[in-house]
Amino acid sequence: MTLDWTHFTPWTSLAGGLLIGLAAAAFALLLGRIAGISGIVGGLLRPARGDIGWRLAFVAGLIAAPLAWRLFAAVPRPQVEASPLALIAAGLLVGFGTRYGSGCTSGHGVCGLSRLSPRSLLATLAFMGAGFLTVGVLR
Repeated sequence: MTLDWTHFTPWTSLAGGLLIGLAAAAFALLLGRIAGISGIVGGLLRPARGDIGWRLAFVAGLIAAPLAWRLFAAVPRPQVEASPLALIAAGLLVGFGTRYGSGCTSGHGVCGLSRLSPRSLLATLAFMGAGFLTVGVLR
């Protein structure tokens, strides 16, 4: 395995990780909520009274962040090396896994591990292992 030095970005990756950690901690401390994207968006699909505003604000922030980034730098163009059918299948599998695992990478991997949740550790090991295995088999 070789390292792609032209795309090696340790400082921006560290800054992004710190921002995600700070945002998840602030979300938990200020609102008492877990910043799990699947749970937040899922709550919009089954709205409860008085529970929609903060969820919409969170999703709006997810959409606004890359738009705001464009003010300071060029947005990188993603290069996808998969067919549309493979992307659809991958999206369905991720959705199924998120539902089956009762959470996503942000809920389990960021928030759950930081709270030392055994269930989140198991979930994170499972989805990371499945991802490594899938890439190993397909690539």
